[in-house]
Amino acid sequence: MADSRGRVWTGVIRVAPSRGDHRVAIRAAVSVGVPLLILWAIGRLDLSIYASFGSFAALYGRGDVFSDRLRMQASAGGVLLLAMLAGSALSFLRVPALVAVIAVAVVASLVTLLAYAMRWHPPGALFAVFAIGATASIPASDAAFANVLVVGVGSVLFALLVTTLFAAARDRALPEIAPAQARQRIGGVAWEMAVTVGAATLLAGAIGLLLVGTHWYWAMVGAAAAVSGAHVNARIIRGIQRLVGTLVGVLVAAGILALHLPPLVVVALAVVFQACAEMFVGRNYGIAMVFVTPLALLMVELAAPTSVDALLRDRMLETVIGVAAGTLIAVISAALRRR
Repeated sequence: MADSRGRVWTGVIRVAPSRGDHRVAIRAAVSVGVPLLILWAIGRLDLSIYASFGSFAALYGRGDVFSDRLRMQASAGGVLLLAMLAGSALSFLRVPALVAVIAVAVVASLVTLLAYAMRWHPPGALFAVFAIGATASIPASDAAFANVLVVGVGSVLFALLVTTLFAAARDRALPEIAPAQARQRIGGVAWEMAVTVGAATLLAGAIGLLLVGTHWYWAMVGAAAAVSGAHVNARIIRGIQRLVGTLVGVLVAAGILALHLPPLVVVALAVVFQACAEMFVGRNYGIAMVFVTPLALLMVELAAPTSVDALLRDRMLETVIGVAAGTLIAVISAALRRR
């Protein structure tokens, strides 16, 4: 038991060596920065949430060869677009919040299976959960669907273009598209992952909705992160890192939001935070969360301005709920697997 605890705390504080993370960080910064600058230039930063989720396609396949990376980003980008459309539909139809929580949990399970079959890196449904939950939580009119298609699709395509141009610049020629890898068979491991993610996100969302009420999807995102490891120690490490990193990130966000910075400066900070997050997400998830948290809060504030105090409070409480629920389900899942 003591040895297990030692491995957990060592994993929490360990910072892995850099493996070309700066190249991924630059690709991510360009992919998210250009769409946001365009929206700022036309005075539509209220649509920044669609651009941000679309640009998340650039975060997939960071260590894969170009062909696999491009296919991964295209498929993940398509799923993110569908998640935003589904979230907008939930908001437009004004479904009860509990129904939205159930819908997000179902999507989390389905995307977990898809990510496993298609060998996504990073694996899992975290970004899809974030996309559907966030868009379901902001008011949506019938124009929201067109906005998702225009801004979201444009951001995904731009991310694919950036990936291609960077590969071409490195190879000094247009990269070749190699045949796709065979999909992984969905077996017992994948189903266990899907059920675990679904149960964790459902529990976290329901508790977050009951105890906090607003921004319940943050609890679901926290739970999805907490159950994303390959084994129980990895899941506990991930949960602790997310919790500590988020709490520190909230303090950073509080200082930034208190300054009431001009929108262009906020966009610049978002780009910097995105790059910094990619520099550390594969090395220490907790450090990455210090940058991801203010990035997420700035994007929410741009899309749907609200009370800063309430925003920061909800982020802390919902993260605690999500990590606790996710860790509980992870431990139960591991115990059932051993039996």
